[in-house]
Amino acid sequence: MNEPGTVLITGPTRNLGRHTVLAMARRPRADRPTLLLVGRAGPDLAAVAAQARALGATVHEIGCDLASLADVRAAAGVVRSLVDSGRVPPMKALIANAGVIAAESGQATGDGFEPTFAVNYLAHAQLIGDLLDSFAPEGRVVLLGSNTYHANVWRKLLGVAPAQWADPVELARPAAGRSPMTAYSTAKLAILYYAHELQRRAGDRIRVSVFEPGWMPGTALGRGAPAAAQAIGRALGRIPGVSTPERSGPLLAATALDARWAHLRGGAFVLKDRLTEVQPVAQDRDRERRLWEATATMLATVSP
Repeated sequence: MNEPGTVLITGPTRNLGRHTVLAMARRPRADRPTLLLVGRAGPDLAAVAAQARALGATVHEIGCDLASLADVRAAAGVVRSLVDSGRVPPMKALIANAGVIAAESGQATGDGFEPTFAVNYLAHAQLIGDLLDSFAPEGRVVLLGSNTYHANVWRKLLGVAPAQWADPVELARPAAGRSPMTAYSTAKLAILYYAHELQRRAGDRIRVSVFEPGWMPGTALGRGAPAAAQAIGRALGRIPGVSTPERSGPLLAATALDARWAHLRGGAFVLKDRLTEVQPVAQDRDRERRLWEATATMLATVSP
């Protein structure tokens, strides 16, 4: 029998995360997982938790600022305690959904890292590493990807900056003048590299995939952008066929839970509801190995 288990999701309060939570809460009782909502404590987290409970889900709210590695470690400790005590079943899936685009790449988190790289990548590497022993057999890790890591004709026309890879220590360092979109695209390339190396290191303990929700203009991801740009994004989001959190949230939930996707591993890339190949730049064993080593070093420099 397929047990629903527990699903942890970061960034559950708005847009894609919120609609993913509600899609999981709406599943039939026999297929409805226990939900661990990891996000900033406050009314938004309380509201989505209440909505999920009203739909019949068992929900635990775990307040966490992903820009703080101390917060991430504390959240992981709460999850381990819940699983080890039997209060929740082992994790069937971890959905690393949270993400930001910092308005200024010269800013730094309290730990000294560039915010986009810190929240999109480093925080999730910390969380997943701390929770590897809390997964059920063949548990799933679903990382949130973006095709912005490379430039196609459409992205070039829109002026979307692709990734600009460098040594991970440099990418994690605040750098005035680095464009916010470049920082975002580069963090998403790091996620692809991490997915491949995580699978190699973890072996068969977990199954790692990357989900791309499609272009969703006007979401909170761009909340640091100028008001005019945010208004344009909201208008573009009403174009038929453009991805929306309402459409992509259930697809992300399905990637984490449905038998259809149970075979995914090795950082397999799912574009909405279609398995697709990544570009050659997203497959680089040397970069992947270096990212893993540098990540371990960077995380270790921040006191528990």
